[in-house]
Amino acid sequence: MSHSMTRRAFGAAAAGLVVATNATFADQQTDAPSQTTGPVESPFERDYAAPEFKPAWKKPQINRTLVQDFVIYAHSDLAMTKKLLEMEPALVNAMMDWGAGDWESGLGGASHMGRRDIVRYLLASGARIDIFCAAMLGQLDAVKSFLALEPKLIDAKGPHGFSLHFHAQVGGDEAEKVLEHLQSLKRLELKPVPFKATDSPPKS
Repeated sequence: MSHSMTRRAFGAAAAGLVVATNATFADQQTDAPSQTTGPVESPFERDYAAPEFKPAWKKPQINRTLVQDFVIYAHSDLAMTKKLLEMEPALVNAMMDWGAGDWESGLGGASHMGRRDIVRYLLASGARIDIFCAAMLGQLDAVKSFLALEPKLIDAKGPHGFSLHFHAQVGGDEAEKVLEHLQSLKRLELKPVPFKATDSPPKS
């Protein structure tokens, strides 16, 4: 990806990749022609004893389309993120499985896009901070604490496989010390990223 690629273009490309991945998965399950029909749940049958505890399911789950839309908007659109969260506050920690366990929350999307404004709004609304978010924000002490608790987190992957180093790169100047620390622990070949962290929406 080039330096001139905007975050809006990056977001559109990422969304296209998700759609393509879902379509490929669906094709593998049937012999039908390629059609984008939405997520497909992988088949599953227990080969072990069912848990004795039986969930009551007294409350309905949040609609999956609403979760999907919230996570997508949280990548780049603060106004829509606020609108949907006001509509359904429980979205703040909702996660979308884009396929094969690629779980992403609104905070995760905002973090790897470097959107500090959206990240701060979500954190203030009760989102649970993680090491990827802390790395992007330049919170060196928090990142060190996470790694002291579990050193193997240096190799952890965030949504879509983005590394901890990548999140620090996206954080720009404010996360420079975090990136230096991560490189001192495990040096990686850093590739250019198409955007840097900002507190304002990307220009079209």
